[in-house]
Amino acid sequence: MSTISHPVVPVNMSTQAKGEPVFTVNQAPAGAVERDLPPGFLEFLAPLHQRFTQRQQSLAAERRRALEESHWGNKPAHGFPAGEVRNGWRIELPEWCQDQRNQMTGPADDAELVVKMLNSGAPGVMLDLEDSTVNEWNHQRQGVDNILQALRGSLTYFDKKRDRTVGINSSSTVIWTRARGLHISQGGVFAGELTSASLFDVARVAFAVDPAELKHPLSFYIPKSESAEEALWWRDVFQAISQARGWPKNYIKCMALVESHPLAFQMEEFLYNLHDHILGLNLGRWDYMASLIHFNLEDARWVLPDRNTIPHDVPFFQNLRELMPEICHKRGVLSIGGMTALYPSREDAELNTRALAVLEKDKKNEADSLMDGAWTGHPDQNEIALAQFPAPNQLASRRAHIERYPDLRPVPEGVGKRTLAGTRAAVRTVIRYRNGVLNGKGASLLDGYMEDLATDRIYRLMIAQRIRHSRSAAILDDAGKPVLHTADLITRIFDEELEKLLAKPTRADLGTPETLREARRQSESMVTRGEFDPV
Repeated sequence: MSTISHPVVPVNMSTQAKGEPVFTVNQAPAGAVERDLPPGFLEFLAPLHQRFTQRQQSLAAERRRALEESHWGNKPAHGFPAGEVRNGWRIELPEWCQDQRNQMTGPADDAELVVKMLNSGAPGVMLDLEDSTVNEWNHQRQGVDNILQALRGSLTYFDKKRDRTVGINSSSTVIWTRARGLHISQGGVFAGELTSASLFDVARVAFAVDPAELKHPLSFYIPKSESAEEALWWRDVFQAISQARGWPKNYIKCMALVESHPLAFQMEEFLYNLHDHILGLNLGRWDYMASLIHFNLEDARWVLPDRNTIPHDVPFFQNLRELMPEICHKRGVLSIGGMTALYPSREDAELNTRALAVLEKDKKNEADSLMDGAWTGHPDQNEIALAQFPAPNQLASRRAHIERYPDLRPVPEGVGKRTLAGTRAAVRTVIRYRNGVLNGKGASLLDGYMEDLATDRIYRLMIAQRIRHSRSAAILDDAGKPVLHTADLITRIFDEELEKLLAKPTRADLGTPETLREARRQSESMVTRGEFDPV
Protein backbone atom coordinates (compact mmCIF):
# COMPACT_ATOMS: atom_id res chain seq x y z
CA MET A 1 0.00 0.00 0.00
CA SER A 2 1.44 3.39 -0.95
CA THR A 3 1.76 5.97 1.81
CA ILE A 4 0.83 9.62 2.01
CA SER A 5 3.44 11.39 4.08
CA HIS A 6 2.64 14.50 6.11
CA PRO A 7 4.44 15.56 9.27
CA VAL A 8 2.25 14.94 12.30
CA VAL A 9 2.64 17.29 15.26
CA PRO A 10 0.58 16.52 18.38
CA VAL A 11 -1.59 19.36 19.64
CA ASN A 12 -0.40 20.87 22.91
CA MET A 13 -2.40 24.01 23.36
CA SER A 14 -0.36 25.43 26.24
CA THR A 15 3.28 24.94 25.24
CA GLN A 16 3.74 26.22 21.69
CA ALA A 17 7.14 27.67 20.99
CA LYS A 18 7.26 31.22 19.71
CA GLY A 19 6.55 31.25 15.98
CA GLU A 20 4.53 28.01 15.90
CA PRO A 21 0.84 28.06 14.97
CA VAL A 22 -1.57 27.95 17.89
CA PHE A 23 -3.30 24.89 16.46
CA THR A 24 -1.82 22.12 14.36
CA VAL A 25 -3.98 19.02 14.09
CA ASN A 26 -6.40 16.85 16.04
CA GLN A 27 -4.05 14.05 17.11
CA ALA A 28 -5.38 10.76 18.51
CA PRO A 29 -3.86 10.12 21.96
CA ALA A 30 -1.67 7.06 22.49
CA GLY A 31 -3.79 3.89 22.52
CA ALA A 32 -6.99 5.72 21.50
CA VAL A 33 -7.26 4.21 18.03
CA GLU A 34 -7.19 0.66 19.39
CA ARG A 35 -9.50 1.56 22.28
CA ASP A 36 -12.06 3.81 20.57
CA LEU A 37 -12.47 2.63 16.98
CA PRO A 38 -14.64 -0.40 16.24
CA PRO A 39 -13.06 -3.65 14.96
CA GLY A 40 -12.65 -3.61 11.21
CA PHE A 41 -12.93 0.16 10.83
CA LEU A 42 -9.28 0.80 9.96
CA GLU A 43 -9.45 -1.85 7.23
CA PHE A 44 -12.60 -0.10 5.93
CA LEU A 45 -10.98 3.35 6.07
CA ALA A 46 -7.52 2.51 4.67
CA PRO A 47 -8.39 2.27 0.96
CA LEU A 48 -10.60 5.35 1.25
CA HIS A 49 -7.74 7.22 2.90
CA GLN A 50 -5.37 6.21 0.10
CA ARG A 51 -7.84 7.37 -2.52
CA PHE A 52 -9.11 10.63 -1.04
CA THR A 53 -6.69 12.23 1.44
CA GLN A 54 -4.13 13.42 -1.11
CA ARG A 55 -6.99 14.86 -3.15
CA GLN A 56 -8.29 16.66 -0.07
CA GLN A 57 -4.83 18.15 0.53
CA SER A 58 -4.75 19.40 -3.07
CA LEU A 59 -8.15 21.03 -2.68
CA ALA A 60 -6.98 22.73 0.53
CA ALA A 61 -3.92 24.06 -1.35
CA GLU A 62 -6.19 25.40 -4.08
CA ARG A 63 -8.16 27.29 -1.43
CA ARG A 64 -4.98 29.00 -0.26
CA ARG A 65 -4.14 29.97 -3.85
CA ALA A 66 -7.61 31.47 -4.43
CA LEU A 67 -7.37 33.49 -1.21
CA GLU A 68 -3.94 34.83 -2.15
CA GLU A 69 -5.21 35.78 -5.61
CA SER A 70 -8.12 37.65 -4.03
CA HIS A 71 -5.69 39.65 -1.89
CA TRP A 72 -3.80 40.57 -5.08
CA GLY A 73 -7.03 41.79 -6.68
CA ASN A 74 -8.36 38.76 -8.56
CA LYS A 75 -11.61 38.51 -6.60
CA PRO A 76 -14.18 35.68 -6.82
CA ALA A 77 -16.59 36.38 -9.67
CA HIS A 78 -19.57 34.97 -11.51
CA GLY A 79 -18.79 32.58 -14.37
CA PHE A 80 -21.02 31.33 -17.16
CA PRO A 81 -21.94 27.69 -16.37
CA ALA A 82 -20.99 24.90 -18.77
CA GLY A 83 -23.66 23.51 -21.07
CA GLU A 84 -24.53 20.49 -18.94
CA VAL A 85 -25.08 22.76 -15.93
CA ARG A 86 -27.35 25.08 -17.95
CA ASN A 87 -29.55 22.26 -19.22
CA GLY A 88 -32.94 21.39 -17.71
CA TRP A 89 -31.91 18.95 -15.00
CA ARG A 90 -33.78 18.75 -11.69
CA ILE A 91 -33.34 16.93 -8.41
CA GLU A 92 -36.22 14.92 -6.93
CA LEU A 93 -36.83 15.96 -3.33
CA PRO A 94 -37.91 12.87 -1.32
CA GLU A 95 -41.05 12.92 0.80
CA TRP A 96 -39.16 12.62 4.09
CA CYS A 97 -37.33 15.89 3.34
CA GLN A 98 -40.20 18.05 2.07
CA ASP A 99 -40.55 20.00 5.32
CA GLN A 100 -37.37 21.49 6.78
CA ARG A 101 -38.84 24.80 7.95
CA ASN A 102 -36.61 24.69 11.03
CA GLN A 103 -33.42 22.76 11.54
CA MET A 104 -32.31 22.77 15.17
CA THR A 105 -28.52 22.72 15.45
CA GLY A 106 -26.03 22.04 18.21
CA PRO A 107 -22.89 20.19 19.32
CA ALA A 108 -23.02 16.44 18.87
CA ASP A 109 -20.94 15.75 22.00
CA ASP A 110 -23.68 17.04 24.35
CA ALA A 111 -26.14 14.13 24.78
CA GLU A 112 -28.66 16.16 26.77
CA LEU A 113 -28.84 18.86 24.11
CA VAL A 114 -29.07 16.26 21.31
CA VAL A 115 -32.07 14.60 22.96
CA LYS A 116 -33.75 17.95 23.65
CA MET A 117 -33.29 19.06 20.05
CA LEU A 118 -34.73 15.79 18.74
CA ASN A 119 -37.70 16.19 21.09
CA SER A 120 -38.25 19.87 20.21
CA GLY A 121 -40.67 19.27 17.34
CA ALA A 122 -38.27 20.75 14.80
CA PRO A 123 -38.59 19.10 11.35
CA GLY A 124 -34.81 18.74 11.16
CA VAL A 125 -31.90 18.48 13.59
CA MET A 126 -28.26 18.98 12.61
CA LEU A 127 -25.76 17.24 14.92
CA ASP A 128 -22.51 19.15 14.65
CA LEU A 129 -18.98 17.71 14.73
CA GLU A 130 -17.50 20.99 13.53
CA ASP A 131 -18.05 24.61 14.60
CA SER A 132 -19.74 23.96 17.95
CA THR A 133 -17.80 20.81 18.97
CA VAL A 134 -14.18 21.09 20.10
CA ASN A 135 -11.83 19.59 17.53
CA GLU A 136 -10.20 17.17 19.98
CA TRP A 137 -10.21 13.38 19.89
CA ASN A 138 -12.40 12.63 22.92
CA HIS A 139 -15.00 15.28 22.08
CA GLN A 140 -15.17 14.04 18.50
CA ARG A 141 -15.41 10.42 19.66
CA GLN A 142 -18.26 11.30 22.04
CA GLY A 143 -19.97 13.23 19.27
CA VAL A 144 -19.90 10.27 16.89
CA ASP A 145 -21.12 7.92 19.63
CA ASN A 146 -24.06 10.25 20.33
CA ILE A 147 -24.87 10.54 16.62
CA LEU A 148 -24.96 6.77 16.18
CA GLN A 149 -27.27 6.36 19.19
CA ALA A 150 -29.45 9.24 18.00
CA LEU A 151 -29.81 7.65 14.56
CA ARG A 152 -30.95 4.42 16.24
CA GLY A 153 -33.26 6.32 18.62
CA SER A 154 -31.49 4.93 21.69
CA LEU A 155 -29.69 8.02 23.06
CA THR A 156 -30.66 9.11 26.60
CA TYR A 157 -29.56 11.54 29.30
CA PHE A 158 -30.30 11.74 33.04
CA ASP A 159 -32.47 14.71 34.00
CA LYS A 160 -31.40 15.72 37.51
CA LYS A 161 -34.31 18.11 38.02
CA ARG A 162 -36.89 15.42 37.23
CA ASP A 163 -34.74 12.59 38.60
CA ARG A 164 -35.29 10.37 35.59
CA THR A 165 -33.71 9.21 32.37
CA VAL A 166 -35.01 10.92 29.23
CA GLY A 167 -34.89 9.34 25.78
CA ILE A 168 -35.79 10.32 22.23
CA ASN A 169 -39.48 10.51 21.35
CA SER A 170 -40.70 8.87 18.17
CA SER A 171 -40.99 11.48 15.40
CA SER A 172 -40.35 12.18 11.73
CA THR A 173 -37.52 14.60 12.52
CA VAL A 174 -34.73 14.36 9.94
CA ILE A 175 -31.27 13.89 11.45
CA TRP A 176 -28.30 15.48 9.69
CA THR A 177 -24.66 15.00 10.69
CA ARG A 178 -22.24 17.87 10.03
CA ALA A 179 -18.80 16.40 9.42
CA ARG A 180 -15.64 18.45 9.79
CA GLY A 181 -14.63 20.45 6.71
CA LEU A 182 -11.98 19.82 4.08
CA HIS A 183 -9.57 22.24 5.77
CA ILE A 184 -9.21 19.92 8.81
CA SER A 185 -6.88 16.93 9.07
CA GLN A 186 -7.05 14.08 11.58
CA GLY A 187 -3.78 12.75 12.97
CA GLY A 188 -2.84 9.50 14.66
CA VAL A 189 -5.17 7.15 12.80
CA PHE A 190 -2.48 5.89 10.41
CA ALA A 191 1.06 6.03 11.79
CA GLY A 192 3.04 9.01 10.49
CA GLU A 193 0.24 10.26 8.24
CA LEU A 194 -2.64 12.68 8.32
CA THR A 195 -6.04 11.75 6.98
CA SER A 196 -8.92 13.95 5.91
CA ALA A 197 -11.14 14.73 8.91
CA SER A 198 -14.14 14.96 6.55
CA LEU A 199 -13.48 11.46 5.25
CA PHE A 200 -12.84 10.10 8.75
CA ASP A 201 -16.13 11.50 10.10
CA VAL A 202 -18.33 10.31 7.22
CA ALA A 203 -16.68 6.88 7.16
CA ARG A 204 -16.90 6.54 10.95
CA VAL A 205 -20.68 7.09 10.92
CA ALA A 206 -21.37 5.14 7.73
CA PHE A 207 -19.35 2.13 8.88
CA ALA A 208 -21.46 1.68 12.01
CA VAL A 209 -25.02 2.26 10.79
CA ASP A 210 -27.54 -0.27 9.56
CA PRO A 211 -30.00 1.32 7.08
CA ALA A 212 -32.71 -1.00 8.43
CA GLU A 213 -32.51 0.89 11.75
CA LEU A 214 -32.85 4.35 10.16
CA LYS A 215 -36.07 6.21 9.42
CA HIS A 216 -34.53 7.92 6.37
CA PRO A 217 -31.30 7.53 4.35
CA LEU A 218 -28.04 8.49 6.04
CA SER A 219 -27.74 12.27 5.65
CA PHE A 220 -24.85 14.69 6.11
CA TYR A 221 -24.27 18.44 6.13
CA ILE A 222 -21.22 19.51 4.09
CA PRO A 223 -19.47 22.55 5.63
CA LYS A 224 -16.96 25.18 4.50
CA SER A 225 -16.87 24.30 0.78
CA GLU A 226 -15.09 26.85 -1.39
CA SER A 227 -15.62 25.58 -4.94
CA ALA A 228 -17.83 23.41 -7.12
CA GLU A 229 -14.77 21.20 -7.66
CA GLU A 230 -14.96 20.20 -4.00
CA ALA A 231 -18.48 18.84 -4.59
CA LEU A 232 -16.93 16.16 -6.80
CA TRP A 233 -14.74 15.04 -3.88
CA TRP A 234 -17.80 14.66 -1.66
CA ARG A 235 -19.72 12.88 -4.43
CA ASP A 236 -16.92 10.39 -4.93
CA VAL A 237 -16.54 9.83 -1.17
CA PHE A 238 -20.26 9.17 -0.73
CA GLN A 239 -20.30 6.75 -3.65
CA ALA A 240 -17.11 4.93 -2.62
CA ILE A 241 -18.46 4.44 0.91
CA SER A 242 -21.81 3.27 -0.43
CA GLN A 243 -20.06 0.78 -2.68
CA ALA A 244 -17.98 -0.50 0.24
CA ARG A 245 -21.14 -0.95 2.32
CA GLY A 246 -23.13 -2.54 -0.52
CA TRP A 247 -25.60 0.35 -0.72
CA PRO A 248 -27.00 1.98 -3.89
CA LYS A 249 -24.49 4.59 -5.08
CA ASN A 250 -26.96 7.45 -4.44
CA TYR A 251 -28.02 6.19 -0.99
CA ILE A 252 -26.23 8.86 1.07
CA LYS A 253 -27.95 12.27 1.01
CA CYS A 254 -26.68 15.69 2.01
CA MET A 255 -27.20 19.40 2.29
CA ALA A 256 -24.36 21.88 1.92
CA LEU A 257 -23.56 25.13 3.62
CA VAL A 258 -22.70 28.17 1.53
CA GLU A 259 -20.36 29.79 4.05
CA SER A 260 -17.47 30.89 1.85
CA HIS A 261 -17.43 33.85 -0.51
CA PRO A 262 -16.12 31.93 -3.57
CA LEU A 263 -18.86 29.27 -3.34
CA ALA A 264 -21.56 31.93 -3.56
CA PHE A 265 -20.60 32.35 -7.24
CA GLN A 266 -20.68 28.57 -7.94
CA MET A 267 -23.86 27.34 -6.25
CA GLU A 268 -25.52 25.95 -9.37
CA GLU A 269 -22.38 24.09 -10.42
CA PHE A 270 -22.03 22.73 -6.89
CA LEU A 271 -25.58 21.37 -6.99
CA TYR A 272 -24.98 19.82 -10.40
CA ASN A 273 -21.81 18.04 -9.27
CA LEU A 274 -23.68 16.51 -6.31
CA HIS A 275 -27.10 16.05 -7.95
CA ASP A 276 -27.36 12.36 -6.99
CA HIS A 277 -27.05 13.25 -3.30
CA ILE A 278 -27.83 16.89 -2.49
CA LEU A 279 -31.23 18.09 -1.23
CA GLY A 280 -30.54 21.72 -0.36
CA LEU A 281 -28.20 24.62 0.28
CA ASN A 282 -27.91 26.62 3.49
CA LEU A 283 -26.65 30.18 3.89
CA GLY A 284 -24.26 29.83 6.85
CA ARG A 285 -24.07 33.55 7.22
CA TRP A 286 -21.64 33.93 10.14
CA ASP A 287 -18.94 31.92 8.43
CA TYR A 288 -19.92 33.65 5.19
CA MET A 289 -19.30 37.03 6.81
CA ALA A 290 -15.92 35.82 8.06
CA SER A 291 -15.02 34.58 4.58
CA LEU A 292 -16.13 37.86 3.02
CA ILE A 293 -13.80 39.76 5.37
CA HIS A 294 -10.98 37.28 4.73
CA PHE A 295 -11.19 37.59 0.93
CA ASN A 296 -11.26 41.39 1.24
CA LEU A 297 -8.80 41.75 4.10
CA GLU A 298 -6.49 44.09 2.17
CA ASP A 299 -9.35 46.44 1.16
CA ALA A 300 -9.96 49.32 3.58
CA ARG A 301 -13.50 49.76 2.23
CA TRP A 302 -14.35 46.40 3.82
CA VAL A 303 -13.57 47.32 7.43
CA LEU A 304 -16.87 46.19 8.91
CA PRO A 305 -18.69 47.91 11.76
CA ASP A 306 -19.10 46.37 15.20
CA ARG A 307 -20.68 42.98 14.58
CA ASN A 308 -23.87 43.49 16.55
CA THR A 309 -24.62 46.74 14.70
CA ILE A 310 -24.73 45.02 11.28
CA PRO A 311 -28.40 44.62 10.24
CA HIS A 312 -29.65 41.19 9.20
CA ASP A 313 -30.64 42.54 5.78
CA VAL A 314 -27.30 44.20 4.96
CA PRO A 315 -26.91 44.01 1.14
CA PHE A 316 -24.01 41.54 1.13
CA PHE A 317 -26.32 39.09 2.93
CA GLN A 318 -29.57 40.08 1.26
CA ASN A 319 -28.35 39.79 -2.33
CA LEU A 320 -27.15 36.26 -1.68
CA ARG A 321 -30.24 35.46 0.40
CA GLU A 322 -32.42 36.23 -2.61
CA LEU A 323 -30.21 34.51 -5.20
CA MET A 324 -29.95 31.20 -3.35
CA PRO A 325 -33.68 30.29 -3.42
CA GLU A 326 -33.83 31.10 -7.14
CA ILE A 327 -31.02 28.65 -7.92
CA CYS A 328 -32.25 25.99 -5.48
CA HIS A 329 -35.91 26.11 -6.55
CA LYS A 330 -34.98 26.07 -10.22
CA ARG A 331 -33.23 22.74 -9.53
CA GLY A 332 -35.80 21.29 -7.12
CA VAL A 333 -33.96 21.53 -3.79
CA LEU A 334 -34.45 23.45 -0.55
CA SER A 335 -32.91 26.78 0.38
CA ILE A 336 -32.28 27.13 4.12
CA GLY A 337 -31.45 30.26 6.10
CA GLY A 338 -28.93 30.71 8.87
CA MET A 339 -28.72 31.14 12.61
CA THR A 340 -29.82 34.14 14.67
CA ALA A 341 -27.06 34.71 17.21
CA LEU A 342 -29.12 36.46 19.93
CA TYR A 343 -30.37 33.69 22.22
CA PRO A 344 -33.58 33.48 24.26
CA SER A 345 -33.32 33.27 28.06
CA ARG A 346 -35.71 31.70 30.55
CA GLU A 347 -34.07 33.71 33.33
CA ASP A 348 -34.04 37.21 31.75
CA ALA A 349 -37.51 38.25 30.57
CA GLU A 350 -36.33 41.41 28.79
CA LEU A 351 -33.61 39.54 26.89
CA ASN A 352 -36.03 36.72 26.07
CA THR A 353 -38.61 39.12 24.58
CA ARG A 354 -35.95 40.94 22.57
CA ALA A 355 -34.33 37.72 21.31
CA LEU A 356 -37.61 36.22 20.12
CA ALA A 357 -38.63 39.47 18.42
CA VAL A 358 -35.29 39.57 16.58
CA LEU A 359 -35.75 35.93 15.62
CA GLU A 360 -39.24 36.53 14.19
CA LYS A 361 -38.10 39.52 12.13
CA ASP A 362 -35.03 37.67 10.86
CA LYS A 363 -36.90 34.49 9.84
CA LYS A 364 -39.73 36.50 8.27
CA ASN A 365 -37.13 38.20 6.08
CA GLU A 366 -35.74 34.80 5.05
CA ALA A 367 -39.24 33.52 4.25
CA ASP A 368 -39.96 36.65 2.22
CA SER A 369 -36.73 35.95 0.34
CA LEU A 370 -38.39 32.60 -0.61
CA MET A 371 -36.22 30.45 1.63
CA ASP A 372 -37.79 27.20 2.81
CA GLY A 373 -36.58 27.16 6.40
CA ALA A 374 -33.83 28.25 8.75
CA TRP A 375 -31.57 27.21 11.60
CA THR A 376 -32.18 27.76 15.31
CA GLY A 377 -30.28 26.60 18.37
CA HIS A 378 -32.82 26.68 21.21
CA PRO A 379 -36.10 24.72 21.55
CA ASP A 380 -37.96 27.92 22.49
CA GLN A 381 -37.20 29.28 19.00
CA ASN A 382 -38.83 26.39 17.12
CA GLU A 383 -42.47 27.49 16.99
CA ILE A 384 -41.64 31.07 15.98
CA ALA A 385 -39.30 29.86 13.23
CA LEU A 386 -41.86 27.36 11.92
CA ALA A 387 -44.58 30.00 11.81
CA GLN A 388 -42.62 32.24 9.44
CA PHE A 389 -42.29 29.71 6.60
CA PRO A 390 -45.12 28.29 4.45
CA ALA A 391 -45.53 24.53 4.92
CA PRO A 392 -44.00 22.35 3.74
CA ASN A 393 -41.75 24.54 1.57
CA GLN A 394 -41.67 27.23 -1.14
CA LEU A 395 -40.21 25.11 -3.93
CA ALA A 396 -42.90 26.25 -6.37
CA SER A 397 -42.12 29.92 -5.69
CA ARG A 398 -39.84 31.86 -8.05
CA ARG A 399 -39.36 35.59 -8.45
CA ALA A 400 -40.66 37.02 -11.73
CA HIS A 401 -37.64 39.28 -12.19
CA ILE A 402 -34.48 38.08 -10.48
CA GLU A 403 -30.97 39.21 -11.29
CA ARG A 404 -29.11 35.95 -11.97
CA TYR A 405 -25.69 37.54 -11.51
CA PRO A 406 -26.19 40.11 -8.73
CA ASP A 407 -23.45 42.02 -6.96
CA LEU A 408 -22.37 39.68 -4.17
CA ARG A 409 -19.74 42.07 -2.90
CA PRO A 410 -21.54 45.39 -2.31
CA VAL A 411 -19.33 47.58 -0.14
CA PRO A 412 -20.96 48.04 3.31
CA GLU A 413 -21.23 51.83 3.28
CA GLY A 414 -23.41 53.60 5.84
CA VAL A 415 -23.95 50.42 7.86
CA GLY A 416 -23.57 50.22 11.64
CA LYS A 417 -20.86 51.84 13.76
CA ARG A 418 -17.11 51.28 14.09
CA THR A 419 -16.17 51.97 17.70
CA LEU A 420 -13.39 51.37 20.19
CA ALA A 421 -16.03 49.78 22.42
CA GLY A 422 -16.72 47.35 19.57
CA THR A 423 -13.04 46.46 19.40
CA ARG A 424 -13.05 45.80 23.14
CA ALA A 425 -16.15 43.62 22.79
CA ALA A 426 -14.43 41.63 20.03
CA VAL A 427 -11.30 41.10 22.13
CA ARG A 428 -13.31 40.11 25.18
CA THR A 429 -15.39 37.66 23.18
CA VAL A 430 -12.46 35.88 21.54
CA ILE A 431 -10.78 35.44 24.92
CA ARG A 432 -13.95 34.03 26.46
CA TYR A 433 -14.73 31.82 23.46
CA ARG A 434 -11.19 30.38 23.38
CA ASN A 435 -11.37 29.82 27.14
CA GLY A 436 -14.50 27.76 26.52
CA VAL A 437 -12.64 25.70 23.91
CA LEU A 438 -9.80 25.04 26.37
CA ASN A 439 -12.46 23.78 28.78
CA GLY A 440 -14.16 21.51 26.25
CA LYS A 441 -16.97 23.77 24.94
CA GLY A 442 -17.14 24.48 21.22
CA ALA A 443 -20.01 26.96 21.65
CA SER A 444 -20.58 29.37 24.55
CA LEU A 445 -23.51 31.61 25.45
CA LEU A 446 -21.86 34.99 26.11
CA ASP A 447 -23.83 38.14 26.94
CA GLY A 448 -26.95 36.77 25.28
CA TYR A 449 -25.22 35.68 22.06
CA MET A 450 -24.37 32.11 21.12
CA GLU A 451 -20.72 32.31 20.07
CA ASP A 452 -19.13 29.45 18.17
CA LEU A 453 -16.13 29.04 15.91
CA ALA A 454 -17.75 31.11 13.15
CA THR A 455 -18.38 34.18 15.30
CA ASP A 456 -14.96 33.82 16.94
CA ARG A 457 -13.45 33.86 13.44
CA ILE A 458 -15.42 37.01 12.55
CA TYR A 459 -14.02 38.80 15.59
CA ARG A 460 -10.43 37.71 14.92
CA LEU A 461 -10.72 39.05 11.38
CA MET A 462 -12.40 42.29 12.49
CA ILE A 463 -9.56 43.00 14.93
CA ALA A 464 -7.02 42.35 12.17
CA GLN A 465 -8.91 44.65 9.77
CA ARG A 466 -8.77 47.48 12.27
CA ILE A 467 -5.03 47.06 12.81
CA ARG A 468 -4.47 47.21 9.04
CA HIS A 469 -6.83 50.01 8.07
CA SER A 470 -7.78 52.31 10.96
CA ARG A 471 -5.90 55.21 9.34
CA SER A 472 -8.40 55.20 6.48
CA ALA A 473 -11.46 53.67 8.20
CA ALA A 474 -11.94 55.54 11.44
CA ILE A 475 -12.66 53.66 14.69
CA LEU A 476 -14.23 56.10 17.16
CA ASP A 477 -13.98 56.35 20.94
CA ASP A 478 -16.85 57.39 23.22
CA ALA A 479 -16.13 61.06 22.48
CA GLY A 480 -16.37 60.47 18.73
CA LYS A 481 -12.62 60.84 18.16
CA PRO A 482 -10.75 58.38 15.87
CA VAL A 483 -8.42 55.92 17.59
CA LEU A 484 -5.49 54.48 15.64
CA HIS A 485 -5.53 50.71 16.12
CA THR A 486 -1.88 49.73 16.42
CA ALA A 487 -0.65 46.27 17.42
CA ASP A 488 0.45 47.80 20.74
CA LEU A 489 -3.06 49.15 21.39
CA ILE A 490 -4.56 45.73 20.68
CA THR A 491 -2.08 44.10 23.08
CA ARG A 492 -3.07 46.61 25.76
CA ILE A 493 -6.78 45.93 25.15
CA PHE A 494 -6.16 42.18 25.42
CA ASP A 495 -4.37 42.78 28.74
CA GLU A 496 -7.11 45.04 30.08
CA GLU A 497 -9.98 42.80 29.06
CA LEU A 498 -8.25 39.78 30.57
CA GLU A 499 -7.82 41.61 33.86
CA LYS A 500 -11.54 42.48 33.89
CA LEU A 501 -12.42 38.83 33.31
CA LEU A 502 -10.06 37.67 36.05
CA ALA A 503 -11.45 40.25 38.47
CA LYS A 504 -15.10 39.43 37.78
CA PRO A 505 -15.65 36.09 36.02
CA THR A 506 -19.19 35.08 35.08
CA ARG A 507 -20.89 31.69 35.07
CA ALA A 508 -20.10 31.46 31.36
CA ASP A 509 -16.36 31.70 31.97
CA LEU A 510 -15.35 28.13 32.75
CA GLY A 511 -12.03 26.84 34.00
CA THR A 512 -9.39 28.70 35.96
CA PRO A 513 -7.44 31.96 35.76
CA GLU A 514 -4.74 29.92 34.03
CA THR A 515 -7.05 28.86 31.18
CA LEU A 516 -8.27 32.45 30.77
CA ARG A 517 -4.66 33.64 30.52
CA GLU A 518 -3.87 30.91 28.00
CA ALA A 519 -7.01 31.81 26.03
CA ARG A 520 -5.87 35.44 25.93
CA ARG A 521 -2.41 34.38 24.69
CA GLN A 522 -3.80 32.12 21.99
CA SER A 523 -6.39 34.62 20.78
CA GLU A 524 -3.95 37.48 20.28
CA SER A 525 -1.44 35.12 18.69
CA MET A 526 -4.03 33.96 16.16
CA VAL A 527 -4.77 37.60 15.23
CA THR A 528 -1.15 38.75 14.97
CA ARG A 529 -0.03 35.63 13.09
CA GLY A 530 -2.92 35.87 10.63
CA GLU A 531 -4.49 32.53 11.61
CA PHE A 532 -7.98 33.13 10.25
CA ASP A 533 -8.95 29.71 8.98
CA PRO A 534 -11.92 28.21 10.87
CA VAL A 535 -9.94 26.30 13.54
